[in-house]
Amino acid sequence: MASARAPTMSDGGGAAISAGIALSTLGFLSQSILTAPRVYFAMAEDGLFFRTVARVSERTRVPAVAIALQGGVTLLLALLGTYESILRYVVAIDFIFFALTAGCLFVFGREVRAHAMPGHPVTTLAFIAICVAVVAATFFADPLHSLAGLGLTLAGVPAYLLWRRRLRL
Repeated sequence: MASARAPTMSDGGGAAISAGIALSTLGFLSQSILTAPRVYFAMAEDGLFFRTVARVSERTRVPAVAIALQGGVTLLLALLGTYESILRYVVAIDFIFFALTAGCLFVFGREVRAHAMPGHPVTTLAFIAICVAVVAATFFADPLHSLAGLGLTLAGVPAYLLWRRRLRL
């Protein structure tokens, strides 16, 4: 009996798409592994996080405690959920911050004009519109995980205010 669904891709095509997704994920994770610990380190140096996180390895001169912290958080997340569930928490939040980052090009307009950007402001506005569409689609498709991710992100606001208040005392 013939399948009612027409094949859209061969097994090789599916494997190629899977390899592309894996490579993209690896690239994103590499970026996260390099940047997130340095954010913790900078916060600790500014007194907005535990001081021990600002420690630098004598031998390698890297923020070893911050890197270990990031590794621990990553391990915990990996043990608590599937790739898909973790992804659902962060997609909308990532794209909110991507749009905000692009919006900074308008806030720092003079500085941006000093460095010619092809298509700006049209390309920047298009990027922001795409980010807004991704966020809306994510919230529509999975409101529970999207709201949980937003809640976790917004929980950082009172934490920041408490650390800053403690710093002033």
